[in-house]
Amino acid sequence: MSSAGSPTITREPQPHRPDAPRTNATWAATRLVAEREISTQLRTKGFWITLAVFVVGLLAATILPGLFGGDDRVTVAVAGPAAAEAVAATDFEVEPVTDRAAAEELVRDGEVDGAVIDGPAGPLVIGLADPPTAVVSGLSQSPPVELLEPDEVGGGLRFLVAFAFALAFMMFSFSGMAIAQSVVTEKQTRIVEILVATIPIRAILAGKIIGHSLLVFAQLALLAMVAPIGLRAGDQSQLLSLLAPALGWFLPFFALGFVLLATMWSVAGSIVSRQEDLGSTAAPIIAVVMLPYFGVVFFFENTLVMTILSYVPFSAAVAMPVRLFAGEAQPWEPFVSMLGLVATMIAGVLIGSRLYAGSLLRTGSRVKLRQAWSQRS
Repeated sequence: MSSAGSPTITREPQPHRPDAPRTNATWAATRLVAEREISTQLRTKGFWITLAVFVVGLLAATILPGLFGGDDRVTVAVAGPAAAEAVAATDFEVEPVTDRAAAEELVRDGEVDGAVIDGPAGPLVIGLADPPTAVVSGLSQSPPVELLEPDEVGGGLRFLVAFAFALAFMMFSFSGMAIAQSVVTEKQTRIVEILVATIPIRAILAGKIIGHSLLVFAQLALLAMVAPIGLRAGDQSQLLSLLAPALGWFLPFFALGFVLLATMWSVAGSIVSRQEDLGSTAAPIIAVVMLPYFGVVFFFENTLVMTILSYVPFSAAVAMPVRLFAGEAQPWEPFVSMLGLVATMIAGVLIGSRLYAGSLLRTGSRVKLRQAWSQRS
């Protein structure tokens, strides 16, 4: 109460803006969360150690094979006097045969690196699927080469590429576990309650996905730049020209696939409240991550299985680039496969965001997906 004659002080009503952060600053909040996730990861030693291991391992895998070729002994089957004369000045281990049929049999059985026989115009080199470069380079003159089972990309080289793509997909996808661990830590320490009071839940999810995705993409881009350096240093420029188109497709395929997996990792962390319980929710995602690895590595030469895997969203990122490298995919196939991956990613993000919003603030026992879906955020 005011005394008589004293002025009455009135306060202007303040506008109530509870939804201002949700409506006017969603992107700013998302960027803030992303920057926080990036800075947190960059401050950890594990991030830099892992990146260093990747770089050193890639350089070793591309340079060392050219420096240490292993057993330099070259075995050849020789049929005919002209062929015998051609290999006389070499240090090949010679396996004399009577005719071309016997030489081809040894080549098909893998008992020799190649064969040199008498051809219509002189010595002729015979290989299986790939030109036997060790045989050709060892001869004083480069004779014509004939392949018994010609293949644009040899089986050994195709396996190495399939293994490299599958391993990269698996290793980087497993780094998404950091997203789930971050979510669980925030729930366990009740920090998430403070965040939700000022930041929309979906902005938190988007920031986590964007932050971790940018880190992974930066690492992958760095390795993509290091690979050509290692291949050139290892005198494997021919492999680089073959690998470049497949690598160009692998990067966007992987980016889409990782965003999908990052959403799944976020949901896996949101439905539990303790780090000890994370293993049970992460198991299905681990199985999804392992599918491309084992599927491509075990069936890289099976055309039917690889074709199917190249259209399965979780394995398309590996199978389709491998098929492109091997020259087995039609020009339109990667676009169709990528379109299916984009549709799956969009659906996964929409579903995952609802599950994430419905389970993030629920603590205690593990949240069932049906409860998270029905919970209104």
